[in-house]
Amino acid sequence: MELSLSSKYRVFHTSDARYFIVTGGRGSGKSFAINTILLMLTYQAGHTILFTRYTLRAAAISIIPEFIEKLELLNVSQEFKITRDEIINKGNGSKIIFRGIKTSSGDQTANLKSLQGITTWVMDEAEELNDEDIFDKIDLSVRNKAQDNRVILILNPTTKEHFIYQRWFESRGIEAGANITKEDTSYIHTTYKDNIENLSPSYIKQIETMQKRRPERYKHTILGSWLDKAEGVIFDNWIVGEFKQVGKIVFGQDYGFSNDPSTLVKTSIDKSNKVIYVQLCFYQPKLTTSEIAVLNKKFAANNLIVGDSAEPRLITELSAHCNIVPAIKGQGSITYGISLLQDYDLVIDPESTDIIKELNNYCWLEKKSQTPVDNFNHAIDALRYAVSYQLQNPHLGEYHLY
Repeated sequence: MELSLSSKYRVFHTSDARYFIVTGGRGSGKSFAINTILLMLTYQAGHTILFTRYTLRAAAISIIPEFIEKLELLNVSQEFKITRDEIINKGNGSKIIFRGIKTSSGDQTANLKSLQGITTWVMDEAEELNDEDIFDKIDLSVRNKAQDNRVILILNPTTKEHFIYQRWFESRGIEAGANITKEDTSYIHTTYKDNIENLSPSYIKQIETMQKRRPERYKHTILGSWLDKAEGVIFDNWIVGEFKQVGKIVFGQDYGFSNDPSTLVKTSIDKSNKVIYVQLCFYQPKLTTSEIAVLNKKFAANNLIVGDSAEPRLITELSAHCNIVPAIKGQGSITYGISLLQDYDLVIDPESTDIIKELNNYCWLEKKSQTPVDNFNHAIDALRYAVSYQLQNPHLGEYHLY
């Protein structure tokens, strides 16, 4: 089997790092390179490679054909057995197992943790994995003593709020785009220029046109730079400005579990001018019910709070201390609430930095089906509860504790 890859990938043969962070833009050939390296790795006995994507509904349809293509290009198809979700080297039994982290019924982190003998874990399209806890759980399961263990993250850089950037770049002082090894991590970054001999003239022309017409998109999509703000954000109808009370004050509240924050968001709607004023009161993880009650009383006093109705027990307990009602929920309520917010201009208090961070990163997971990412939405959900409740109850009177 011949290996003809960019010299930047030689680090896989020379580095004893545990982590390999592989970044790059479109056309860089990083997926081809890593998949080829994985196939080469199976020629060493004792390897069980776990290859994951966040969503991988059917490996036999989506990812395994990509590997089959590489086997055919390398003229070694006959040396491998291919099943619905595995590729096995017939000579020594080393194999690549394909799994998705997210399933239709939730995540299957526990099932992935239980896989035996994993020597290398590959997370493809790692930008889709936003939960660092899930990463840590799978990472800790890669501990086979018989082989050097590796965790390979392959991604198109997303926003600088992503835990991969925070953990491996910002906190370590690593410049994005670097090709270095530091401590337990090797960094590989490639662009189309590292793969230009495999690209068609028309594709290169398309890239050159993008560079001239849309330089920022070229910088992110083609060169693989990290973004300060996500592409395809749901809300672009907001500015930073002073909070103003126009009519009633209504609060929205979302509740956090584990490391997610509980939030309280203050709103005032100027219906005549189609403006919503927004101020974040608190945004804190691991709060107890009694602590939330104290903070609610401090910030909201007797004003109405619209709380996440997914937690009726919590609403009942808090109602003994503050004026709180459950949010209006049902099929399509998220999309409907988003559309209500998009119909107004949002003015965000300058001290409300956590809302600003969410607005910069809350984007569509699937725009066609109007499905937003389930992340960067804690304060936004609270805002949505408050605004939806008010606009669906236009004749709300004064609120009192009972």
